[in-house]
Amino acid sequence: MGFEHTPVMPEQVRHYLNLKPGNTCIDCTLGGCGHAVESIQAVLPNGRLIGIDQDIAAVENAQTVLEPYKENTTIVHDNFANIVSILESLGIKGADGILLDLGLSLNQLRNSTRGFSFQADEPLDMRMDTRGETTAEHIVNNYSEKELADIFFRFGEERMAGKIARKIIRTRMTEPIQSGRELARIVRDAIPAKVAFKKKTHPATKVFQALRISVNKELQKLETFMDKVPELLNKNGRLVVISFHSLEDRIVKQKIRGFEKGCTCPSIFPECTCGFQQKLKAVIKKPVTPSREEIDRNPMARSAKIRVAQRV
Repeated sequence: MGFEHTPVMPEQVRHYLNLKPGNTCIDCTLGGCGHAVESIQAVLPNGRLIGIDQDIAAVENAQTVLEPYKENTTIVHDNFANIVSILESLGIKGADGILLDLGLSLNQLRNSTRGFSFQADEPLDMRMDTRGETTAEHIVNNYSEKELADIFFRFGEERMAGKIARKIIRTRMTEPIQSGRELARIVRDAIPAKVAFKKKTHPATKVFQALRISVNKELQKLETFMDKVPELLNKNGRLVVISFHSLEDRIVKQKIRGFEKGCTCPSIFPECTCGFQQKLKAVIKKPVTPSREEIDRNPMARSAKIRVAQRV
């Protein structure tokens, strides 16, 4: 199966990006290019799309999908955290719309052979960018019990983190843990049956999420990106972020709030004296979530949340 092109909440993304002909748009996570195609079509005939992805498979897919728009499109194999240097190298000073979709693509789950899915008998790699050094297999087979438990609790919010870490340590003493399916079985066996029964998702879901976040330094890169993004937006330009779990959404929410209401002066002061200058304003107060119909049509959208901010 090839790349899945079904984007998450396309109507909402199109509405909030609010792109016009002649605009410059940056899609920071091309994935299957569903959003990218809509964005480039919105900015034609003389607009420009910069498409970024750290996954070489996504980049190669984009070169095919976006071929009809090659005169207006630049595709970059890099991580969105490096957006400043990417734009500098292209001579671009600002964008009218920036989209960041933090979800895994179906291709990564089903066809990457990198162990993102706990249902596949694949090597425990989990690197989005295969140029990275650390793999999930290295973490699982070399980190201490405390380090593993910390990763599962911090990045997966897994309450059984300690039990799972102990089970992994005991198992790897006999032989290394090398596949996603094997790790999923270990996690399942570590969780009491009555606890596993109450879970709405597979018992290994949070552990796999935590490992992927750790391997790819996802939260660290998201913070780096959010710190830089206001300066990259043209006046009234918009940032649209689609997150899929609370850790990501919390970072996005707090960063937008900081750029919008970061004044540190006591509330009794008649005017600001700390020098704060507002850079962003939230376009919507609460995140947009998918409808029941969309979730039925595209289960990958189930936990998605959209936040939108505009450059002032």
